[in-house]
Amino acid sequence: MRKLMVGKTWIPAFLLAVAMAGCGDSDKGGGGGTGPLNAPTVVSVFPTGAATGVCQAVLVTATFSKAMDPATINTGTFTLAAGTTPVTGTVSLDSTDTIATFTPANPLALNTAYTATITTGARDQFGNALAANFTWMFTTNATPCPGPFGLPGCGFGILAGSTVTNTSVIGPTNTNVTGDVGVWPGTAIVGFPPGTLTGQLHSADKTAMDAQSQLTLAYNAAAGAPGGAALTADIGGQTLAPGVYKATSTLGITGNLTLDGSTNPNGTWIFQVGSALTTAAGAPGAPASQVLLTGGALPKNVFWQLGSSGTLGTFSLFQGTIMAQASITINNGATLNGRALARTGAVTLNSNQVNVPPCP
Repeated sequence: MRKLMVGKTWIPAFLLAVAMAGCGDSDKGGGGGTGPLNAPTVVSVFPTGAATGVCQAVLVTATFSKAMDPATINTGTFTLAAGTTPVTGTVSLDSTDTIATFTPANPLALNTAYTATITTGARDQFGNALAANFTWMFTTNATPCPGPFGLPGCGFGILAGSTVTNTSVIGPTNTNVTGDVGVWPGTAIVGFPPGTLTGQLHSADKTAMDAQSQLTLAYNAAAGAPGGAALTADIGGQTLAPGVYKATSTLGITGNLTLDGSTNPNGTWIFQVGSALTTAAGAPGAPASQVLLTGGALPKNVFWQLGSSGTLGTFSLFQGTIMAQASITINNGATLNGRALARTGAVTLNSNQVNVPPCP
């Protein structure tokens, strides 16, 4: 068995404290907002303008009305400052060329006002510049933020953006969730019953909305966690110490992956996956994929940040909180000791046991 070790890593609490909200206005003019003659605009920002209580580990993002020229999105056109003191960091543009992210090199100071600016040097792919500099402000929290998924989010075992669907039937293999099941902004929760849960169903209510806000914040913080030891395409058969690990595209788990906490039982594992995560499908009594915890490692300290979707193969065993940009599918007979949290898509279950760990 191969053993990949990462030096002792102290992962700071990374849940932020404010929710994403839109701002700005739409393009006007011939050809529509994305037409070649229209100037780009900033349509949403994070943290939202005038936000307070923002956590130190925040990633600052701006979403544009149209695809931007990557060569013009950089630390010269996207800046962050505390008063007149600039913040050192890096700037990236997502695969759609519409979402720019400023990642500070260090956690921001407590109880401090920050100003973010997108300058007119930012241009779209037709060469059109912003009509004027776009500026917004936010203020960090006075005290360090708590760990990920403070209430109500940590009570959820299942949280979806569009729908929750359980296709199991009544019987000894019926789906059971030891926590809450919710959806927002979608409304459909299908298959409960016959699925059972120890918590409550939350369909498009404030509790689910708040949990989705927390998910957005934790997802962004996990994606921006520094470090990121490179992973192979399939990490089955490996043993990993606490740390931050990164797969630039897809990630598979075939066989046993061991998370060993012997060097730090309270350590945290963060897996940053560029697109999809898939675990191998097995049979009853013969799982083809298992995530195993040793040396005092706990499911509540394992986080999987997925750039697209996650699929747990039939009868697999998985540990930790899955935070997926799109959807999560837990196939027949798979067991999750953790949470399945989808930002925009569906969570689909089929005769599964979901054991929700205590709040971190």
